Amino acid sequence: MKDGPTAGSARPVLEMRGITKRFPTGTLANDGIDLDVRRGEIHALLGENGAGKTTLMNILYGLLVPDAGEIRIDGAVATIHDPADAIARGIGMVHQHFMLVPVLTVAENVILGQEITRAAQILDLAEAGRRIRALGARLGFDIDPGARVSGLSVGQQQRVEIAKAVYRDVRILVLDEPTAVLTPQETREIFGVLRALRQDGASIVFISHKLDEVLEIADRITVIRRGRVVGSRRPGETSEQELADLMVGRSVSLRVDRGTSHAGAPALEIVGLRANDDRRHETVRGVDVTVRAGEIVGIAGVAGNGQDELIECLVGLRRPTAGAVRLAGRDVTRASVDRRRDVGFAFVPADRHRYGLVLPYTVRDNLVLTRYAERPYVGGLGTFIRQDAAIDEAARRLIAEFDIRTPSERDPVSTLSGGNQQKVIVAREFRQDLKVMVLDQPTRGLDVGSIEFIHRQVIARRDAGVGVLLVSAELDEVLELSDRVLVMHRGRIVGEFAASEAQRDRIGLLMAKGAAA
Repeated sequence: MKDGPTAGSARPVLEMRGITKRFPTGTLANDGIDLDVRRGEIHALLGENGAGKTTLMNILYGLLVPDAGEIRIDGAVATIHDPADAIARGIGMVHQHFMLVPVLTVAENVILGQEITRAAQILDLAEAGRRIRALGARLGFDIDPGARVSGLSVGQQQRVEIAKAVYRDVRILVLDEPTAVLTPQETREIFGVLRALRQDGASIVFISHKLDEVLEIADRITVIRRGRVVGSRRPGETSEQELADLMVGRSVSLRVDRGTSHAGAPALEIVGLRANDDRRHETVRGVDVTVRAGEIVGIAGVAGNGQDELIECLVGLRRPTAGAVRLAGRDVTRASVDRRRDVGFAFVPADRHRYGLVLPYTVRDNLVLTRYAERPYVGGLGTFIRQDAAIDEAARRLIAEFDIRTPSERDPVSTLSGGNQQKVIVAREFRQDLKVMVLDQPTRGLDVGSIEFIHRQVIARRDAGVGVLLVSAELDEVLELSDRVLVMHRGRIVGEFAASEAQRDRIGLLMAKGAAA
């Protein structure tokens, strides 16, 4: 148990009893779930993608109505019809995909719906800013009320979401995958905020797939598998291995067996590459990288050091200002995205909604999205007639192979959990005719069982002769998967290590400072 002054008090602030939810598609998302949360407690919810964690919390927040069960707040039955009811009862929720308005300022986002006005109903942003700064000081982080949200880092946006909830006098705060897109430093800062909230007596439900973080921050842990509670543990009485096994229902390997690589001819060559960001600031400064067939090269670096612009140049989404990109010996520096795919290039993007999926499309259409104009998915007169049977067959095979949790291949991909959406992208991109794969945060938002599966697939593709470039904010992932590790700092490669020589501390110094101490 952690050091909150009231953590573990006998009477629960929140009780959810027998919560059941079945969707029209037939999916039983919650099957008689019981959960209680106490005052001044951080209660973690663990489970595989699609286990029912977010559905349960969406019911608490009024976004969904349960088919059975009841919610009690301070011992009294509470009927929550919508988020307004939840907010009125002191319940706040920070969603996995932020609900901020990018063009508005921090202050405008925080007070949206609870505006402060002065004479003649004029919005009083000065008073709002004063209150928000005071709130930030209480929670232990700097916050600029006048900053536009579109210019903030992901970690800063996360703080704004938390501030927005606390501003509304939240007593129960739900955080859905709050660290999924944060750097380690940003995660530590958010944990400081959560501890401050717990010290003030707030109750926090913390949904995460990251076992080490759950063991660090939680007072209690509840594990959900396929819509049912399968166990509850205290951090001091369990381990990452036990929690992983509970989540998946079988023994899970938490460490990847990389084996030995057999590097061949260059598959991807990046020569003297330079590129600017959208503000025309140079963020890639003379990068030289070679990825050989049959090897995994990992790039480690703090977010914002040119990785995004480098990847966009490789994919064909950004034109470099100098240098060259070659795939299997062919110059593709100015080739289209489709042309790169034609020569055996695949890409798993970090932002699945922006670059990886068409959310209103069905699961099956997203699974063939990059090959919809190829046989066997088209045929007949002029070869442009859609072949639904072939698309359905391919979709069903990939759904089974990659364990995508969906009632039907014809459901919109938007109805899937974030982790299952990621699996759709991975299933589509991990095809057999590849020469080069670029993986940008490939396991972001995935549970331990899915991460284990994806890592094995990456190793299998490498062993089949594919050159793999991996970019990940998870240093553990880079170190475990990579045959060579590169460190990127301020747009340059500042270090290169064979897997056997890659030391965490030395790489961390290079990531932070660009040079070892």
